[in-house]
Parts: sequence; C-alpha cells; structure tokens
Amino acid sequence: MDDDLFQRLARSRFRSRFRLGVKEQDYLAAKGREVIASHAADFVAQRLAPAAPRNDGKQTPMRGHPAFIAQHATATCCRSCLAKWHGIPAGREMSPEEQVRVVRVIMTWVDRQSR
Repeated sequence: MDDDLFQRLARSRFRSRFRLGVKEQDYLAAKGREVIASHAADFVAQRLAPAAPRNDGKQTPMRGHPAFIAQHATATCCRSCLAKWHGIPAGREMSPEEQVRVVRVIMTWVDRQSR
C-alpha cells in the first residue's frame, strides 16, 4: 500500500483524528472484513464513482459504518478529496481500477485500526 499517502494523511490534523469507535469495532468483528470490504466497494460505486455524484461533498456520513469513518480518514469521501489527495479527477466516472484502488486504501486503514 502507498505508505507515502498514509504518511501525508497522518500529517493532516483533520484526517488523523479519525478512529474506529467501539460500535464500529464491534460491527467489524460481527460482520467480518470481507463484508466490510463489500460494503466499501458498494459505497464507492454508488456514491463516488459517477461523474457527478448526488450530494457530492456531503454523501459520506461521519459515523455509523467502519467504511464511512475510513473514507474521511483516507480522503476518499468525495470527489474533491479524491482529486486533491489521490489524483482522481472530478467530473468523469471513476474507472473500475480506480474504484478498486480506493477500496484498497479504505480497507488498509480499517485493517490498521483493527489491530
């Protein structure tokens, strides 16, 4: 995984404050990593991948699911953050490869939190 990305995220006061809470840890333990990864893939496909996502900039809740918290922590929460932090331009549909990469970043953060 891109250690440089995670180092840059760690230097961000906003991004570095996110942590999985007890509720999200319990949800992760109950559902398992594969289910969380599947949910993350669905969230990315539905809420981020379109060229003009509905409610862009407000489409990712701040709590309630490990993937949502991870998206804010990894700057994969909206198209402007994807452009700024990940070089994925807004205004065009995300490729399948970009979607896989974003889910990989989300799940790497989740894995690091669940240790």
